Amino acid sequence: MDSVLRVHARIGRHALLLTTAAVPLTGWAVHAAALHKQLAVTRRDPLTGLLRRDAYTARARRLLARHGDNVAVVLIDQDHFKAVNDTMGHAAGDAVLAATAARLTAWAGAVTLAERVG
Repeated sequence: MDSVLRVHARIGRHALLLTTAAVPLTGWAVHAAALHKQLAVTRRDPLTGLLRRDAYTARARRLLARHGDNVAVVLIDQDHFKAVNDTMGHAAGDAVLAATAARLTAWAGAVTLAERVG
């Protein structure tokens, strides 16, 4: 009978140790996954969905390393954009930015990069 109690006590102690280790590890894993998701979201501009500067720069460096001189950079400036914001409001300006980003992304295709600098 005494040996049965010792076995139960050992199992209880091990279960307690496993539980006390598993709870924080699970919490850290969930927290790490949430941070990873937030980081992925911050790589893109929330208004246009285009890459932000850091993400664009990292991907552009990889493309340059892979393709060397067979890469082109096209810069596009929206002329008179300030006038749209000033006369029609920021909501209209946001719509213009989003529409331009959608057209640029469709034009560029899946194998190219598009970024919003401003």
